[in-house]
Amino acid sequence: MIRPLAAVACLLFATCAIAQDSTALLKEKTVPSPGRPQSIKDGVQIQKSQLEDYVAMLDNLPLTAPAKPKQARKLLILCKAAGFFHSSIPLAAETVKTMGEKTGAYTATITYDSADINAANLANYDGIFLDSTTLEFLGDPKDPATDARKKALMDFVRSGHGIAGIHAAGDTYHTVPARDSGLKPEGTWPEFNKMIGGFFKFHWVYPQPVWVKIDDPKSPLTAMFHGREFEVHDEIYTFLQESFSRKNVHVLTSVDYSKMSAEDKAKEPAATKRTDGDYALSWIHREGKGRVFYEALGHSEHIYAMTPIMTHVLAGIQYTLGDLSADDAPSVK
Repeated sequence: MIRPLAAVACLLFATCAIAQDSTALLKEKTVPSPGRPQSIKDGVQIQKSQLEDYVAMLDNLPLTAPAKPKQARKLLILCKAAGFFHSSIPLAAETVKTMGEKTGAYTATITYDSADINAANLANYDGIFLDSTTLEFLGDPKDPATDARKKALMDFVRSGHGIAGIHAAGDTYHTVPARDSGLKPEGTWPEFNKMIGGFFKFHWVYPQPVWVKIDDPKSPLTAMFHGREFEVHDEIYTFLQESFSRKNVHVLTSVDYSKMSAEDKAKEPAATKRTDGDYALSWIHREGKGRVFYEALGHSEHIYAMTPIMTHVLAGIQYTLGDLSADDAPSVK
């Protein structure tokens, strides 16, 4: 039986392969869902998406890559989670892999093993994609191999390679205070926290509606949105004010906070509420000689059947691989 959410997704996006009209595609509506179980069973991460989600994704993939690769590219998709195991992880991995294959942008390998983050293996790749990795995704801090993985990851990016992440890639390497403790989360790996752009402190629960504004309409990474705001429903991440700053990253899209209801704004805990109303969703920046892209949307499976958003992600990946040039100077000098 096809679930209501998947059925809606199929109906909404069935024509996208023909029309590729972002105005129509981004007038997206969803119905409340009881939620899906996490992508883990008996202590092992589930590595296959549900069929209806996979088909909806295939029907709505971008037809072409935003840029022609300068050379053959290889991407490593890391799906290891160490906190919440998002049900969309397998679908996100399959989407990113298939986008590269169908458009010729890159070939990709999917792994659920953090041990694959080592210098010898990374030498085979041009970029890494973090697929809703959560918390200490490179391993137990007490494991001696963990430090080597951390070093391999940072050295890989800083030496001129790319790293892209979606959704819970921003829910990594931080403490998790009790919900009503009044305490703020703290970063546990400052180098990574700064590189990815910030860390999670709160989210509006799926299917929270928000209007997404295009902060840099001139960027080739936002060309698919044609400068127009759009409404979307997802689990919307917010980042600790001390961890995220436009002085560090070049913001591409963000929540139009002015269009959120007072009731929704009030859901954010006072102890960690942002005082600047700045709720960025996607951004890029330089890390040493390397390039970083992050997209906060992607909790729900239906996001992966929205062609413009996936084209945005594809453009972000191509930026990290060095095939799509873009202004990546910090948004605030």
